[in-house]
Amino acid sequence: MSKPIIALMYDFDKTLCSKDMQEYSFIPSIGMSASDFWSEADRIAHKSDMDKILAYMYLMIKQAKKNDVSISRESFNNLGKDVILYKGVKSWFKRINEYGKSLGVEVEHYIISSGLKEIIDGTSIAKEFKRIYACEFHYNASGNADWPQRAVNYTTKTQYLFRISKGVLDVMDDVKLNRNIEDDDRRIPYRNMIYIGDGLTDVPCMKLVKQYGGQSIAIYQKSQKSKTEVLLKDNRVNFICEADYSKDSELDRIIKLIIDKMATTSILAQISHEQREFMKDKE
Repeated sequence: MSKPIIALMYDFDKTLCSKDMQEYSFIPSIGMSASDFWSEADRIAHKSDMDKILAYMYLMIKQAKKNDVSISRESFNNLGKDVILYKGVKSWFKRINEYGKSLGVEVEHYIISSGLKEIIDGTSIAKEFKRIYACEFHYNASGNADWPQRAVNYTTKTQYLFRISKGVLDVMDDVKLNRNIEDDDRRIPYRNMIYIGDGLTDVPCMKLVKQYGGQSIAIYQKSQKSKTEVLLKDNRVNFICEADYSKDSELDRIIKLIIDKMATTSILAQISHEQREFMKDKE
């Protein structure tokens, strides 16, 4: 009997850390306030009828060049070192992995973010993820960012749920991605998927996972609880939890209870499948 897999999928900004990753070091380095940067990105998007994610990436390149700030892959990676993670995040992955192992399941972690992959790659937790799906820049011959290579917005995030479920993790492989695979035959059935996000930009993923039998959790900071309460009221998430990943926190307890349920359901499904196959062989 193969070991069942449970996928924990996370947004990044305001889900694993308290603010947008660009706000820790990059935005101060170009002499702007966070509010001015995001307002300008929105202005560009509306003026040019541009995707908001592409607008912020364009503004990063424009302002970095204007202020002679390095925009190489290495410099973005270095920004990851300044990202401040929520309480308990650093110990979270080992703790949850070990809990899953104790129940006979394997837990995998994924990022699906509209932030920058290059910055996430530079954080202390990057190694914990099987895949990091996020925005990326293309780099020219001099090693400087010159064009968006990948933009992940709130609707395109959903394609990565399909990739994770089907086990088609290569972003260039669209052929296997679009093949019809019944849920029970997927590498990770939807019932074994957990999505953790912080707000409206995560709603398509939250709703899809919940709709197909998985679990969705909205994370909140104390001052912003009302925003997630709306998601719970509108039946878009299964749970809301304060942004505390520490041992015995509400989030920790709920995730472990979900893993309990998923582990039991997966093992029963495997036994049922094996019995049906056995009966077919007898016919």
